[in-house]
Amino acid sequence: MPLDPFFADRLRTHRRYLIGQAIAAWRARWSAVVPARSSADAPPAPAGRAALPPRERHRRAARAWDRAELANVGVPGPEVAIEEHTVPVAVAPDVRVRLYRPPQTHGPMPAFVSFYGGAFRIGGIDYPTTDAAARRRAADAGVVIVAVDYALAPEHRYPAAVEQGYAALDWVFARADALGVDAGRIGIGGTSAGGAIAAAVTLANRDRARHPIRRQLLEVPVTDLTARHIDFRPTWAMGVPALVAARELRSVARTYLGDLAQAREPYASPLRAASHEGLPPALIMTAEYDPLRRNGDAYGAALRAAGVDATVVRYQGVTHDVPLFAGALPAARSWHEQVVAELRLLHR
Repeated sequence: MPLDPFFADRLRTHRRYLIGQAIAAWRARWSAVVPARSSADAPPAPAGRAALPPRERHRRAARAWDRAELANVGVPGPEVAIEEHTVPVAVAPDVRVRLYRPPQTHGPMPAFVSFYGGAFRIGGIDYPTTDAAARRRAADAGVVIVAVDYALAPEHRYPAAVEQGYAALDWVFARADALGVDAGRIGIGGTSAGGAIAAAVTLANRDRARHPIRRQLLEVPVTDLTARHIDFRPTWAMGVPALVAARELRSVARTYLGDLAQAREPYASPLRAASHEGLPPALIMTAEYDPLRRNGDAYGAALRAAGVDATVVRYQGVTHDVPLFAGALPAARSWHEQVVAELRLLHR
């Protein structure tokens, strides 16, 4: 169906961003072959504080954008009890987790281990929309949301985030009683890059501890970083040149992996696992105007072929970041309601 009119202005901004990134990459390559100007020819540095590195500027801009989106088209989260812990990780930096507790809890509660999105290189549990979503989901579904603040690339490349995620999951099961969590009612999930990490952690759990994960929820996930399942029809329909979109997606994979050959490993690309048997039931949510939509479709098919109960739902007329816009877009509100219904299944 046609793209929802809500996205018209945002699409123009997104196109400018992608084209700007492509131009910046071209300029960087050009400067590598053209002799640099001498320091005498260079413009003077601005007075005051030293300039931030480009990646830090990008992350600050992303967080400011996220704050504005929550204020303009999002839904703030309610007040809920939160607590933070630091989980030790044997082969990666220790990881911070934040528990969001629903109001009026009685006895051990279901829990959901959650991984945020951000192309593996931006985002975090402190981002306004991520925090608001965790609060709303905890309150509306009556589950403890365990948000994992995994390390970002390229400072910490694959498999650091997967190992941090697995350590956080193992920690929740090991400390379930102390956390007031029912170890028999724990789910896992994530959005976009977080969906890749959640799926990888679920595979790692099957291969290692075999904790009884009840359900997995993957929202607009990337499940194959080899790009074999990228679908460029949505980008074409939105007027984004395929070469520009492909460059951005390759940049994401290269930043996260370092060595693109690692994209063939199952914990990097869960779709490429030799077997998907023994994984928990899954709900996979995709968006029509998202080049990652075939990632979700293919992963659902792989799970079903392995005998796993898996459902794939595609939201029509919307883009990859649809969950952010619950304050302005009916489809985003429906998305939240479906997520809440899925989380409530942990009560059974």
